[in-house]
Amino acid sequence: MQDLLPDSSIGLPVAALAAATCLRASLAAELRRAEGPSAGLRLASETMDSLIAAMAVVFLIVRPFMAQAFFIPSSSMAPTLVPSDRILVNKLAYRLGEPKRNEVAVFRAPPEADPSGRREERDFVKRVVGLPGDVIEVRGGVTYVNGRPDHAPGAEPPDYELDPFVVPPGTLFVMGDNRGHSNDSHWWGPLEKSRLVGKAVAIFWPPERAGAIQ
Repeated sequence: MQDLLPDSSIGLPVAALAAATCLRASLAAELRRAEGPSAGLRLASETMDSLIAAMAVVFLIVRPFMAQAFFIPSSSMAPTLVPSDRILVNKLAYRLGEPKRNEVAVFRAPPEADPSGRREERDFVKRVVGLPGDVIEVRGGVTYVNGRPDHAPGAEPPDYELDPFVVPPGTLFVMGDNRGHSNDSHWWGPLEKSRLVGKAVAIFWPPERAGAIQ
């Protein structure tokens, strides 16, 4: 899973703010030179002030602490999320509350989840299947949570077996909806809750797939 602003979380906002500030300075110079500033120039200047303030709020407050957009590069969460979907993530959800079963969460995957062997930490998106103390089992193409079949929305039947596993305290058991083709807890174990980034709440692009994430 890749952030929509990879490796540019600081550079892009700074460049955009700098460009807007330069344009605002040019407008201010025009206003000073004009003997009777036109209504159009005044409106443009006020609009630019508002734009700069809005950009500062989005890039310096909203994105780091409240919400963030992500790009889906794989089919591990299909059919819920498919390649090229753009999703919005609520970054306050797990700072203010606890994750719930069947929520779709974005998190920093542990080093052992890196299939390349380089042990790089990347952003993943999976469904929360098990909470601390839950017993997770996979047999006969069915995922069981505490002995009951899991009915996660859109989840495909897994093509593997998993012996009963008790989710340790402070961790979660996460799985992709495309159960047979997902790099998740059935491979690398439970996820520490401290690694959560936020709750995936909506698809906003492409338009034909836009809507709340179930």
